[in-house]
Amino acid sequence: MTLQQRIELLAQLGSYIENNDTEWQMIKERAGRQNPWFIPEFIDLASTALSREFLTRPVLEEWTKNYGIPQENPHPKLVGIVMAGNIPLVGFHDFLCTFITGHRMAIKLSSKDDVLLPHLVAKLEEWNPAAKGLVQFAETLKGCDAYVATGSNNSGRYFEYYFSKYPNIIRKNRTSVAVLDGQESADDLINLAKDIQLYFGLGCRNVTKLYVPENYNFMPLLETLKQYDYFLEFHKYKHNFDYQLALLIMNNKYYMNSGAVVVTENSSPFSPISQVHFEYYTDKDALLESLKGNEAIQCVVGKDNIPFGSAQQPSLIDYADGVDTMAFLKDL
Repeated sequence: MTLQQRIELLAQLGSYIENNDTEWQMIKERAGRQNPWFIPEFIDLASTALSREFLTRPVLEEWTKNYGIPQENPHPKLVGIVMAGNIPLVGFHDFLCTFITGHRMAIKLSSKDDVLLPHLVAKLEEWNPAAKGLVQFAETLKGCDAYVATGSNNSGRYFEYYFSKYPNIIRKNRTSVAVLDGQESADDLINLAKDIQLYFGLGCRNVTKLYVPENYNFMPLLETLKQYDYFLEFHKYKHNFDYQLALLIMNNKYYMNSGAVVVTENSSPFSPISQVHFEYYTDKDALLESLKGNEAIQCVVGKDNIPFGSAQQPSLIDYADGVDTMAFLKDL
């Protein structure tokens, strides 16, 4: 296929998701049954974001134009992609970059998210037979020309061992933080609550730690977080909440409880599900400078950085870990 044909096919996929016909509804329901963390609200949120922010003809044309992607790839490579499964369709961007640059791919899906993407790929093959054979799903990835792998710090060491002799992008554990100054509006706090709680806080772009000035008043934020009390209706989330709360009580740790979210002081940027860490700062400029060099930080949310409420709304050029996947694939 030519680049324009690939763009047209992806735009058709965006329309398919937007139209939300019975077939797509059944696939989303099956994905939710298989993984209880994938509730309908979050599957719809993730897939709709893809259709509107990624899968439209003007957006795709402008994106590929900026990289000078040729109409045809005369020497396509086989790219091995290891996908995470923490939130619905989290690996779609890697698939999209590889498909749009004209390479073939072998994908190892996470068992937590192995329903949605295979269906979408099957639709592409149904609409254009030329797409058949461009994507294969495999349990092990061998014989690839390059690799893009996402996982934990432990799996990252495994990836580095096996993939180091090939061109690669290897991503490890990351999370996001917010820097507050105490002057946030009610709307800012509502949007910050989204950054914390969407997808149950499981994404690397979810805010898991707050940096606040001394004498910060947590009450407005705690009141705002109450809108997510309904998360306790989901047994997996409630189990985590009860467990984390019990640990804090048994260890005699100071905490604040919004009802479904526990806020506690902790130096780690990573917090468990249902818990948010905080730390006081005295010099905001020095703090922001230190966060720039922290490899554990995916996003910094706040008035001087990513706007509140935007952490889970990445654009096509918001590449994970700041590594330009399109440039990597184009240069293979």
